Amino acid sequence: MSPTILRLAAAKSVGVHEAKTQLSRLLQRVEQGEEVVITRRGHEVARRTFGIDRDVFIVPADFDAPLPNDVLAAFES
Repeated sequence: MSPTILRLAAAKSVGVHEAKTQLSRLLQRVEQGEEVVITRRGHEVARRTFGIDRDVFIVPADFDAPLPNDVLAAFES
């Protein structure tokens, strides 16, 4: 069974000035899984989320191995 991710709270939206003055605090919130949106004059310029997808997908050891011929053929046709 795959994990389900629920986002119950809206993203924290801050202006550029607040983001600069409160960067450490905002980074702590992001590390705890909260989404932070940085705006300039009311328009989104950056969005950062960290942590909520941690361990949801683990990159397999053979991730960059060559594709099997039948799969490769499907991409090339």
